[in-house]
This record gives sequence, C-alpha cells and structure tokens, in this order.
Amino acid sequence: MYVVCMFDEMYSDNAQIREHYLKVNSWLRTMSSTIITKKNIEAESHFKRIGITFSVQDETMSERIIPFDLIPRILTNIEWSRIEKGVIQRTKALNAFLADIYSKGEIFKAKIIPEELVYKKASFDQSMINFSPPRKIYSPIIGVDLVRTGKDNFYVLEDNCRTPSGVSYMLENREIMMKMFPDLFHTNRVMRVDDYPTRLLQTLMSLAPKKCDSSIPTVVLLTPGHLNSAYYEHTFLSDQMGIEMVEASDLYVENDLVYMKTVDGPQKVDIIYRRIDDDYLDPLFYNPNSVIGVPGIMHAYRTGGVNICSAPGCGIADDKAIYIYVPEMIKFYLGENPILDNVETWRCEKDDELKYVLENISNLVVKEVDGSGGYGMLIGPKSTKETIQEFSSKLKNNPRGYIAQPTLDLSSSPTLIDNEITGRRVDLRPFCLMGKKIQLCPGGLTRVALNKGSYVVNSSQGGGVKDTWVLAD
Repeated sequence: MYVVCMFDEMYSDNAQIREHYLKVNSWLRTMSSTIITKKNIEAESHFKRIGITFSVQDETMSERIIPFDLIPRILTNIEWSRIEKGVIQRTKALNAFLADIYSKGEIFKAKIIPEELVYKKASFDQSMINFSPPRKIYSPIIGVDLVRTGKDNFYVLEDNCRTPSGVSYMLENREIMMKMFPDLFHTNRVMRVDDYPTRLLQTLMSLAPKKCDSSIPTVVLLTPGHLNSAYYEHTFLSDQMGIEMVEASDLYVENDLVYMKTVDGPQKVDIIYRRIDDDYLDPLFYNPNSVIGVPGIMHAYRTGGVNICSAPGCGIADDKAIYIYVPEMIKFYLGENPILDNVETWRCEKDDELKYVLENISNLVVKEVDGSGGYGMLIGPKSTKETIQEFSSKLKNNPRGYIAQPTLDLSSSPTLIDNEITGRRVDLRPFCLMGKKIQLCPGGLTRVALNKGSYVVNSSQGGGVKDTWVLAD
C-alpha cells in the first residue's frame, strides 16, 4: 500500500491521483513484482557497466553505485514554468553580484550586505578585483537546489555556482528509462534533456576570450584526474560535448596563451571548463604544491588568452551565509521581487540568532557554511541528545562557521522500496546555463531519501536518484 505523507506529489489531499500522474499510475498497475525486480537489476547493471559511482567519505572511502528508482518524478508545465523563471532570475542576480563585488561594490555602499561577510571569506579571490571575464559572466553553470513543501510552495535550499555536479545522473537516468520503458515516453509528452551537452558547449563557446582568433573556439574540460569523485561526470560530459578531457600535464602556457599537447603538435585552447578547485588551478598563483594545476594559466586568463569557466572566486556566491541575501540581490540588481523564496535562515555569528538556534536546536537543521554532500550537518528532530550537545558546543566555539534553518517537511514522491510503492522525500537540482543566452534544461536531478523517515537525499548519506519529467503543454 502506498503511504501518503507530507505533501504528496502523486496524490491529492482527498487521496485522488493527480492528473499528471494518471498515465504513470496505470503503467505501475501493469508492473508485476517479477518485472520490477528484473528492471531494477537491469538498471543497476547499466550503472555498473558505465561506472556511475559516488564517493563515501567514511573510514572505507569506498566507491558505490548510486541507487536508481524506476518511478519518475513528474512536474507539470505550469509548475516548471515558475521554477524556470525563478532559477533564471536567481542566476542573473548571482552573476550580477559577482561582477559587482569584484568591481565597484555598489551592494556594500547600499548597506545591503556587510563587506566583511565577503572580503573576509577564503572563497573571495583578491586577484579577481577589477578583472571582468567575457560577457561579465562569472558562473555560466549554476545548479539551484530546490525543495517543495506544498502545491505551490517551492523553496531554494542553496545555490551551487562553482562546479555543480550531478548532470550526468540526470542524463543517464533519462537514458535508462527510455531504454527500459520506451512506451512510457510515447504516451507521455516528456520534454527532452538529452540536448544538455549541446547547450552546455554552445554556452561555453559563446564565452570566448578576447585573444580567441577562431570562429569555432577550442573548448577543453580540465579534470583533476581519475581519483576525483566526479571523474565519471568529467569523462561523460567531455564525450557528450565532443571535446578533449585534459589534465594539467596535457596543457602548457606560452606567451600568455594556453596550448594542448596533441599527436599533431600544440593546439591553442580558448576555453577551459574546469572541474578543479580554485586553490589548485595555478601553482604560480595559488597553492605552490599543486600538481593538478597549470603554471601560468592565471596570467593567460587575466590577459585574455583563455577563459576559465567558472571564474576563480565565484564560490563566494554559493557561500551559505551569502545565500541569505540573494532575495535582496534580486531586488537590488534586477529591480524584481524574488519568484522563488529562500528558506528562513539564521546566521549563528549574530549573537541574537545564535541564542535562538541554541534554544531551538532540536527542531532545526544546522549546516556548516562551507559544508557539502550532507556532511557536517545536524538534523535536530532526527538527532540524539549527545549529537545535539556536540553541535551546540561547535556553534559556541565557531558560530561564524554555521547557519541554521527550520526542518522543512519535503514533498514526497512515489518510490519503489522492496518492490512496494511508498512515499519518500525528494529535492530537485535544475541546471541553468548563462552565456550569450540564458536557459534551463527542462528537468534536473531529483534526489530521493531512500531511508524511511529520512530528510537527507545525498547519495553519500543513503539517497538515490530518479528521472525527472517535465510535461509539455
């Protein structure tokens, strides 16, 4: 029996199946337990064969296949339209913010954001001051994490402006679903996502640097190597875009231009889609011990010899303390009201807000400002007294390192657990591209909390993924 809880995306309050789930429900009724088991095995074999894994940051440091759920998460065109407009609005504001803080700092003059909240952060790159990348676009690929609490209630949980990952899951989820259940796509008008690599390449090519002398710029993907947790995604995207995936040893700088070593001799590189952290980009500029960076690449970048996407220093825009001010950024830079709301957030570095958090910590979610992947986080209602006491001490010792938010009851999506359909909490990461034009891929990565009662959707914390459908009109 399907368990109805929270806001249910498949069932209405009177237990009626929502119209956009009717065809999928009919399909589910035809699925025997034998077929479900067979298809689950088929999906797992597919992911094993192509090597989609994620890293578990525990004592084992193991690589695991990400769990995949067969039941798609479905959004109507009306629902998607609001998400699309809201994410595009947010992407514009975040890029405007980056352009501003590295130049005139008008938002500081307007007293909207405290200067120290930006200038004292390690993610603020002093070397980017008074430098503007092509088209003034610092972060051309932004992933916005959304949660839903009601029919019309979508909230932004966080912004990912550096190198948002997960798009390979989005694409592979769709591919395996189309292979296993082609009839589903004949009976449902599902908008395509498979053209994302083409869109990404077009976006990157539209951001050519001033010294680019070709109408078809050369784009490469810079990876730290096979030990990186997102290495599969690097290989996948480079293959899908038809570009070279390179490591530092494949590149060199000469006369402030970047070249790639090939069997046919040096080839000039115009745009680098980098998937390595700022600190390791250039050992002459940042960490001198970096062996995965390219010496001299930052000087080539600053003199217009190459474009690096995303720009160094853009990580300040996805700082969890900066997130609080994004609605104000939207008003300040765009003159618009936010389409998507933030989750209410308390900055623990403020004495009054720290006091509130400590008094109510058992009912709140506490996050490290620089944390990711579901690590360094407390979910108060699901934590022991010992864990809560431990986190309380952390907050007192380092209040600047934490923020807190209310525990949202995330929406529930139908999910197959042990061959039975039950509700599990989900979130959504759509991917927005900003170059010559700005666009959103109609779908995104839906992550699902597979453990009963869990709020944590990260794969490293017991979460899985499912295909995300946006239905056409």
